[in-house]
Amino acid sequence: MKKVLLQTKWVIALFCIQFVSMAATAQVKYHAKDNVQSIIKGTSTLHDWSMQASKGECIATFTLNAAEKLTGLQSLFFSMPVEGLKSDHSAMDKNAYKALKTSQYPVITYNLSSASLAPDGSIKCQGKLTIAGTTVDAGLLAFAKVNPDKSIAISGTKKISMKDFNIEPPTFMLGAIKTGNDITLQFDLTLAKQ
Repeated sequence: MKKVLLQTKWVIALFCIQFVSMAATAQVKYHAKDNVQSIIKGTSTLHDWSMQASKGECIATFTLNAAEKLTGLQSLFFSMPVEGLKSDHSAMDKNAYKALKTSQYPVITYNLSSASLAPDGSIKCQGKLTIAGTTVDAGLLAFAKVNPDKSIAISGTKKISMKDFNIEPPTFMLGAIKTGNDITLQFDLTLAKQ
């Protein structure tokens, strides 16, 4: 009888410990829609260029502790309409959309596979980046912080080789101006609790 009573106490104690640890951390869903700033920068034989977008959507699940500090990133999915990217020149936009095959693949997506979050707010992400119908494994470094209103601000950059996505770098003026193969994507977004 004493043995059964002792085992019951251990089970109750373990249950209480597990309940307290679950209460100390919580998974919270966050969302951003069209509150996303993205800039793509590149080079050409004439001058550097950039395209900007404010459209996009991100859904993420973060783990927060009892003090509402970020402790982990469980899931993240980001999508951006390619034709939301605009430069100062409509002819450049048209050539970029053609190179990115927007008639077939109108959206760029990133789907998180795993992430590790450091105490300084830096997040090392691994995921699947899809551009122009080609998906590659892509590492990404981002920075996150909880704002006073409990939203989460995320920013980061990613260098991308167009050839990794089977994209032929666009040319202009019958090939007289050629864009470089490497581009840099910068992003800033603010996620609110769902």
